Order: sequence, then C-alpha cells, then structure tokens
Amino acid sequence: MPGYHSPQLEAEVRLNTNESPEPPPQAFLEELSAAARSLAANRYPDRDAAELRAALASHHGVETDQVFCANGSNEVLQSLFLAYGGAGRSALVFEPTYALHSHIARITGTDLVTGERTDSFEVDPAGAARLLGEISATRGRGQPNLTMLCSPNNPTGNVESPEVVEALSEMVPGLLVVDEAYGQFAPHSALGLVGPSGGVVAVVRTFSKTWAMAALRLGYLVADPEVVAACRAVALPYHLDALKQQAGVLALSHQGEMEARVARLVEERGRLVHALDEDGVRVWPSAANFVLFRVPGLSAGEMWRRLAGRSVLVRDVSGWPRLENCLRVTVGTREENGRFLEALREAMRE
Repeated sequence: MPGYHSPQLEAEVRLNTNESPEPPPQAFLEELSAAARSLAANRYPDRDAAELRAALASHHGVETDQVFCANGSNEVLQSLFLAYGGAGRSALVFEPTYALHSHIARITGTDLVTGERTDSFEVDPAGAARLLGEISATRGRGQPNLTMLCSPNNPTGNVESPEVVEALSEMVPGLLVVDEAYGQFAPHSALGLVGPSGGVVAVVRTFSKTWAMAALRLGYLVADPEVVAACRAVALPYHLDALKQQAGVLALSHQGEMEARVARLVEERGRLVHALDEDGVRVWPSAANFVLFRVPGLSAGEMWRRLAGRSVLVRDVSGWPRLENCLRVTVGTREENGRFLEALREAMRE
C-alpha cells in the first residue's frame, strides 16, 4: 500500500503544507538553545513527560492525567487507533476530510466507514444519526469505536458548530476524536466538552501550526484519564525526546506572541479570501490557516503547474473525495500572499 506523502518541490513561495510562515519568537529560540546545552543527552528522557503534561494541563485548565503528548498530532492519532482500533473494530470518517485518518485506520487494520458531509462540507447530525444506526445494526453495538471529526476541517477549512459537536458526542457509541490541529484559528473549540471526567470526547492539538514548531514535531491529546492511559500503554518507551519536551514547556510561556501571530494570519486570511473572490475564483469560508479554492475553466492540475512554474507551490487536493478541481493554499506572510495572488492572476490570463 502507498504511504502518506506530501510531495515537496523547491519553490520561492511554499504555501502547500499549512506551516506557520513566521518562525517562533527569538527569545524562545534562545531559551531552547540554552536548554539544549544543559541537556543530559546520555540519559533517557522522562518517560512520563511529567513537566510538559503538567504545563499543558495548567494551560487548558484540566488535570495532568488528562493529557498525552507525542511526536506531532499524527502520532497522537496513531496511538488512538492502536488503542481503540484494530481487527474487528471500526472508525467513522466524514469525507472530504484529513486523509491521514483513513490511512491510519487502514494500517492498523481498523474497518473504515465513510459518511458524507453536506454541500457546505459540514456534518449533518440527523444524517450522522442515521448512519450510526446502520453501523450498529450491521456491525453490532458499540461500533464505530472511533468517530473522527476534523474541525477546522482539512482541506475545506470549515469549523463545526458547538451544537454539532455536542450532538455527535451524545450519539456516538465509542470515542469522538476532534482533531483541532488548526483549533487556535477558529472561533470555538471542543475542549469545553472535556471536563474532569472527559467522557467520549478526545481533543487532539499540535504545536506545528500556531506555535510555529513544525520542525520539532510535538502534539498532544486532552481527554478522559482512561483514554490517556490507553494511549500511553501503546506508545513506545521513551518516545518523546527530552529537548522536544522542553520546547513544549518553553513555548507555553510565549502565549502572547502566539496569539499575535494567529491574529495576523487571520487578518491575512480575510484579505486573501476577499482578493480571490474579487478575481472571480470560487473560494470557501475558512476558520483555519488555509483556503480551499477552485479556478473556473481550469483543471486543478493545470493551475498547479502554472503556479509551480512561477515558483509558487500550493496543494492539489482535486483527487480527494468531492473536491474536483480544488486547490488549497496556506495563508503565508503578506508578501507571500501577494506573490501567490500575482502568480494566480498571471496564470489565469495565460
């Protein structure tokens, strides 16, 4: 079977992988450098990641035993599938959505059930209830074991309403995993549904996007202590290195800078959407740091090639379910977004 890859090419403007266009604060990098110099590299890291988990728990107002940390949010997702998926179990996804959910289901031997989103790419609770009833009738009570909800959704950018998330949490028989890799860009979060006893809702987050730490690969889970314990049971020993743990702790002390970066990107997102709309491009509303769009009269592949020829790289998502001729562009700096818009206009005139 093929692996999950995001092809990379050399380009002057790279807007295809939803990274932060800005680096972390210089003060953070200096603190991390000092931490690296004092690191006991000959010793294994703290297997429990106690300091990092405690810092994240304080950050979100939960208990330490409700936090699990891993190498990026993708390893968190893999841990959830290792713990709750597998032979004889199933996972529900609503397409189009983050392709890695389905990929991890397949590599863990978890049966995959696919639901449909509405024309606006939202999950319809009534339709979800019917589908859950069908799954239970055909596969038995307690299935699906995992229901995956990406919000804001990748690659469409829309965020599910609190009412939809709460409705799903009340109807799923297993675990509702809300993947909030882009959560800080959105107006609301499912974290409020994870209380002292988190129940069926598990929220996944990452430091890659808003914290500008994609190179460091750090993600985490906020969930019921039982869910956290299950993820820790399937994780490899010492899977989270000491420097990564320190990076997470240090980053949390720069909350203000992170929020300012997010505000700048949200403002740029609005400018980008407005400009695309003015140019006659079909664009969908986004609550993330990327925008889904379609250029009338041109295939996604041809537009991608024309932009790449101008050293601007975006993501061709036209092969994903229900996204014919669609492309996705990451919100970059003002200068990068200007280069993208200029290249797009030239490509449309070509």
